[in-house]
Amino acid sequence: IYFVVKMAGFLSRISLPAVRLLRHTRVISGVPDINTRTSLGINFELTPEQKEYQETARKFAKEAIIPVAGEYDKSGEYPWPIIKQAWELGLTNTLIPTEYGGLGLKLIDDCIIGIEIAYGCTGIGTAIAANGLAEAPVILGGSHETKKKYLGRMTEEPLVAAYCVTEPNCGSDVAGIKTSAVKKGNEWIINGSKMWITNGSHANWYFLLARSDPNADTNNAFTAFVIDRDTPGITPGRKEWNMGQRASNTAGVTFEDVVIPNENVIGVPGKGFKIAMGAFDMTRPPVAAGAVGLAQRAFEEATKYSLTRKAFGKYLIEQQAVAFMLADMAIGIESSRLCTYRGAWEADQGRRNTYYASIAKALASDVAMKCTIDAVQIFGGAGYNSEYPVEKLMRDAKIFQIYEGTSH
Repeated sequence: IYFVVKMAGFLSRISLPAVRLLRHTRVISGVPDINTRTSLGINFELTPEQKEYQETARKFAKEAIIPVAGEYDKSGEYPWPIIKQAWELGLTNTLIPTEYGGLGLKLIDDCIIGIEIAYGCTGIGTAIAANGLAEAPVILGGSHETKKKYLGRMTEEPLVAAYCVTEPNCGSDVAGIKTSAVKKGNEWIINGSKMWITNGSHANWYFLLARSDPNADTNNAFTAFVIDRDTPGITPGRKEWNMGQRASNTAGVTFEDVVIPNENVIGVPGKGFKIAMGAFDMTRPPVAAGAVGLAQRAFEEATKYSLTRKAFGKYLIEQQAVAFMLADMAIGIESSRLCTYRGAWEADQGRRNTYYASIAKALASDVAMKCTIDAVQIFGGAGYNSEYPVEKLMRDAKIFQIYEGTSH
């Protein structure tokens, strides 16, 4: 930190002549002075409402999540008590429009909240955030009646939903899914298996993507559905025991001769692939936000430890190698945060944000992985021990490079 502060001061001093020159040239050219201009463009300040969301989520993470995160990681128990508290505070289902009982927040607001929740535990954060992934295609392509039925119930009681797309033999290769949807009259018959479904065992309803035309190209081969969990023929599998994020539930879901009424189709039959992919534009910034929150936690834990642990007669923070690692963490975190906000902001402006959302997710996931690895390194032998927090952070980080579209 000392190194970062000194470098910042140095850079600010050598930049002063350039700033003066910039002001001088603007006055000469008739452009108002940089200190007197009123900017309608870039603004890095959070609104009062956003600061309230941030403080509420931060307080909740520190008081309700962090004290129990370790136990949930060890037991793998689903964190229903935490999810219910988050729901009561309005920290879940934040993107559901007000028309259907939701808060109707902007995507950037959701990311601000997500960073703070993930700081506490990304396993619990993923269990909460998975609702947004299931809800996104319904928000994008569902009819008014479908939105009222499925989004509305999420605001009436603390429920979870799941996004059923991934299969045993295809993850990021969504175009390779085999689950079939055959239309018979006004109904669809679904057969197939989904895998690695977050909230799969506990979901009240599922978003489902199935192949409805085996001979069509990708853009016309799939149909999207929303379906109640208690529909006959649906069988959730056992909870998978993963490397990290063990508080979240990951399971397979089998569909055997499941009958879905035509009214449960989302959008137009055959156009489900576009809807499913469009959902990622809404959900990749929040996933990136989760990675930012995790990286921030690793950075702060490593910084605290380096301020108290001595080696070779000096605090770790005074060792240049450690100071450089912490500086690189800070650089990566702030870069990821800005990319995340940009990806969300683009969507909030009503523009397609695929480019920025993908950058944010890829960068933030790699930064989270590096920050947690470096945090373990700074802790040394203690970092490899489960009595200290950073080994869990490192295990939790890896999945960010895999789900929601692999980073590499």
